[in-house]
Amino acid sequence: MNKSELIDAIAGAADISKAAAGRALDATVDTVKKALKKGDMVTLVGFGTFYVGKRAARTGRNPRTGGTIKIKAAKVPKFRAGKSLKDAIN
Repeated sequence: MNKSELIDAIAGAADISKAAAGRALDATVDTVKKALKKGDMVTLVGFGTFYVGKRAARTGRNPRTGGTIKIKAAKVPKFRAGKSLKDAIN
């Protein structure tokens, strides 16, 4: 499912226009991004939790040259599925 298909599904389920559903989806995604940027967790009970994980610095290998390279530490977005979402899939 891509973004436009998701907007269509939201508009149909909520009985709102596609434009309003698109604005709502964009606002939700932007709000989650801003919260994660601040280091907050976003928990949607029954669905899951978005949070920021830390990836340590490490040594990697350049596939072209075979030489070693240093990869910097980074913050990465992560998602942990909630029980209701897991149950709905299984």
